[in-house]
Amino acid sequence: MKIQTDAERYLILSRRDKSYADAFFVGVKTTGIFCRPGCPARLPKVENCEFYDDAKSALKAGFRACKRCHPASHFGEASALIKQLIGEIENQPEKRWSEADIKILGLDPSTVRRQFKKRFGLTFTQYARQRRLGLAAQDLMKGESVINAQLTAGYESASAFRKAFSDTFGAAPTQAAAKPLYIDWITTPLAPMLAICDEAHLYMLEFTVRKNMERGFTKLRKTYGRAVIPGRTPITDNIETELKAYFDGSLKKFETPLAPTGTDFQNQVWKALCDIPYGTTCAYSDLAIAVGNEKAVRAVASSNANNGLALIIPCHRVISKGGGLGGYAGGVDKKKWLLDHEKRHLGA
Repeated sequence: MKIQTDAERYLILSRRDKSYADAFFVGVKTTGIFCRPGCPARLPKVENCEFYDDAKSALKAGFRACKRCHPASHFGEASALIKQLIGEIENQPEKRWSEADIKILGLDPSTVRRQFKKRFGLTFTQYARQRRLGLAAQDLMKGESVINAQLTAGYESASAFRKAFSDTFGAAPTQAAAKPLYIDWITTPLAPMLAICDEAHLYMLEFTVRKNMERGFTKLRKTYGRAVIPGRTPITDNIETELKAYFDGSLKKFETPLAPTGTDFQNQVWKALCDIPYGTTCAYSDLAIAVGNEKAVRAVASSNANNGLALIIPCHRVISKGGGLGGYAGGVDKKKWLLDHEKRHLGA
């Protein structure tokens, strides 16, 4: 069974199917806890669930690890050290942990760092920091004052809190509470994707394997002066629905409102990309001619590479003049899959 929708994830969750124990994670809004499928805890209502592809994403969204299913460790592995330290964090979520604190517990800091990094991509101190700042972000979104959020995060210094918060979310705490952009992960049959939206537009849609993705986040933050924080909007739901239809082969043109972030030339190229029909391709040189500058092949290729709205602005439909696939920021294997998929469903 390929997991494509939250409805399918909830069905797996309701069955307590441990065979999906590391496939996704669920954050429960009413308890602030995140779990793995198969957890023996009481089944939450579907409207109270938020689904994540990894523990790091759930943590950053402000959820804490369940003490029954231990979602921060790999399923089935011995994780006494992980369990002990997560318990320490939850007992003192505002504490700023150091290597000295780890040594006081009788543990080796390098072992702790290595095990945490291996299990879910964060060191122990990074885990603790994300937990504190995730709680602070939640407080701000609930209307709490910046000072209360600062205290929740365990910072005595306002400037240190602002810096840590800005480094994590890309904007000052006051900006995070006012018109943020929301980032959430969407599962597709090809690979996980992330979407950045507000209440009106989709700003970014990328495969999570894309290199230098942080560059795109930074560009959005600087261009719009808005924080990028975990969460979703009706636009997220809309693009998720359209992606499902696209991968099912029943959708050939996306209608989700977009907010492309590019130069005048890039926007011109991206507009021309959207004119390439579903299931067909064109060469970079043809695209250069389409934008009125046949010598601008390199600039066109660069604009393709900087397109932050994968699939929606179909840069995967541009190939080399000799018929080769050319490059693709999400990976050439995905480009081939997408072209084959569209040809297969062209007459559907």
